[in-house]
Amino acid sequence: MNLRTSYILLSICYFIISLDLFAQTDTSKSISLKDVEIIYRPELNQIERKKEIEGTIIYSGKKNEIIKLGNIDADLSVNNSRQVFGKVPGVSVWENDGSGIQTGISTRGLSPNRSWEFNVRQNGYDISGDVFGYPEAYYTPPLEAIDRVEIIRGAGALQYGPQFGGMLNYVFKKGNSNKPVTYETQQTVGSFGLFNSYNAIGGTYKKFSYYAFFHHRNADSWRRNNHYTINTGYASFTYSFTSKLTANLQLTSMDFVSQQPGGLTDSLFKVDPKQSLRNRNWMSAPWKIAALDVDYQFSENTKLNLKAFGLYAQRNSVGYVASITTKDTFNNAIKSYNPRQVDRDTYLSGGAELRFIHQYQFLNQKNAISVGIRYYNGSTDRMQLGKGTADANFDLNLTQDYTRKLNYTTNNMSLFAEHLFKLGKRLSITPGVRAESIINVNNGNINTSLVNNTGEFNNQSKRKFLLLGVGAQYEISKTINMYANYTQNYRPVLFSDLTPSSTTEVIDKNLKDASGYNVDAGIRGTVKQFLNFDIGAFYLHYDNRIGTITDNGLPFKTNIGTSVSKGVESYVELDLFGIIEGTKKLGRLNAYASVAFIDAQYTQWNNPLIVNDPLKTRVGKKVENAPESIQRYGVTYIYKTFSITYQINSVSAVFSDADNTEKANSTATNGLIPAYTIMDASLSYSFAKKYNVKAGVNNLANVSYFTRRSGGYPGPGLMPGNGRTLFLGLGCKF
Repeated sequence: MNLRTSYILLSICYFIISLDLFAQTDTSKSISLKDVEIIYRPELNQIERKKEIEGTIIYSGKKNEIIKLGNIDADLSVNNSRQVFGKVPGVSVWENDGSGIQTGISTRGLSPNRSWEFNVRQNGYDISGDVFGYPEAYYTPPLEAIDRVEIIRGAGALQYGPQFGGMLNYVFKKGNSNKPVTYETQQTVGSFGLFNSYNAIGGTYKKFSYYAFFHHRNADSWRRNNHYTINTGYASFTYSFTSKLTANLQLTSMDFVSQQPGGLTDSLFKVDPKQSLRNRNWMSAPWKIAALDVDYQFSENTKLNLKAFGLYAQRNSVGYVASITTKDTFNNAIKSYNPRQVDRDTYLSGGAELRFIHQYQFLNQKNAISVGIRYYNGSTDRMQLGKGTADANFDLNLTQDYTRKLNYTTNNMSLFAEHLFKLGKRLSITPGVRAESIINVNNGNINTSLVNNTGEFNNQSKRKFLLLGVGAQYEISKTINMYANYTQNYRPVLFSDLTPSSTTEVIDKNLKDASGYNVDAGIRGTVKQFLNFDIGAFYLHYDNRIGTITDNGLPFKTNIGTSVSKGVESYVELDLFGIIEGTKKLGRLNAYASVAFIDAQYTQWNNPLIVNDPLKTRVGKKVENAPESIQRYGVTYIYKTFSITYQINSVSAVFSDADNTEKANSTATNGLIPAYTIMDASLSYSFAKKYNVKAGVNNLANVSYFTRRSGGYPGPGLMPGNGRTLFLGLGCKF
């Protein structure tokens, strides 16, 4: 609703009230009415939260955050994660290349590697290669096309899957419900040749609605030898057969080619973090997804939802992947550069989720039961260590066949249920259960004598799990509640855990899935229009972590021990003008703090070789990639259709390995990752109801920093974050 419409409606209401008062009042007496003051209040740009029940899912008692991307100032042209998730406390971000092609985030001391500790979804269905065997998210939707991002912490394991991090869901925009055709475009340019183009069309005609977009982005990037091109297309078609039955078909296609600059040593980073010693490393990941979403509403209290989805995707890389201390130079012996290594994955997966919810009255309170069933099947064909060409361009052709050919399949069936019990008007309890059955089949050739004489292997693993959980919520007022939750989690053995990384590595035949639980509790809500907050504590128990130790001089991959993460997650946002009388006409001045303090340590170490040697045990050492503090502070000023945001992002130092190595090794794959503080500023302005301007500066102070040390592709070595970059965008809607 625009300002003019609001003014007209309020004027009509005022007129009707005036007539009513006039009719009830003796006309011989004069009356005086207070002045009616109409003030335009821009839409809130604060964190939002799920209702107790939405659709067919119960959210009562679960810690969750909703980020409305249309309400924040952030560099959406490159999916800038530290800005987008700035108000979500405890989000740790890996920043590899500044392209925004892949998002790497985590919470509560978990690894941010391509968000693999989350169940990553798009419009409620899976988008990773294999959600159980290879959950790395190589595909991230362009955020200009996203309406909101939803995060359900570890308590989401019962409804969405067992991941310790919870669920991360990107929800696309929809076509205008009041017009048959609307068009939106956003064109952005920026530093180092950035060009970003987003174009969308959507609308509704009678019972049919649609939304489609095409997105293109390319840039040379801040570091040398770091060029990328990405194209993404999406189409959604919805038809309402009746008032009760609606079906939605969605198609997604993404493809990118990215030149990878490789890692650096610490000494090289200090000299020039923009430099690159690799100019022949490339990566691509074509990604295609189809989904069908069907809603049927039996009544106001009884609903059914079916989501069926299929994925076909690849992960392809070619490059010179030797240690960063080995120069990629011309080989005089062969009168050429050395051949590059080619690795290729192909993913084919599909599944369906059927959910049902029924709400009913009991003891004058509305209770609800939500049940569901999920089937999933995934296949990964992995071909590695192929000998490629000696060229410098993106070329996946081989001069010698792959020496490692593998196939992994996953078959999963899940049953889950939760029940919302209302105990009076304020208190609710939500117990839940999830039963999982997983069958993994792994076969192929690893080219290692440790498997058998031929290097071939064929393994099958069947497991069943039962996860339990319970949540509670107490309504202090209509806008403030206390919440608490306990949920069991597990993490299946990944394909990478089952594959030796070298010809000498041995895999434990009794390798177990990681298991544990999440506990969190807090208080959240809003006070009128000026205060929004969520302050809570958490405890994450992570058992049977998988790692590599040395046994008889050989690397041995096994379950290495247990870690515990505990701490505080707090978000507070205050509209300073909203609490000062007489300042509303000045607009809004929001100050926010998103702060998390995390203590993540190993509490048990299972290496039988050092269990009796207290000098070598890792008990009490910090978990790798787990910062002790993640602090983000910001201020946003909004006046009518203009807004500007300034944010400080401060992250403490972390270790990159379980040994807590401080001094970096010669290849920079292990060592301390120093603390850093980054400042960003961005603004937006809308005018003439149709047009907008967006601009900003990322890393205002041009700080040199890095968030990751990589042991393999696209490194190895430390991966610098971007220095100062600028962007300017123009857009319109009509």
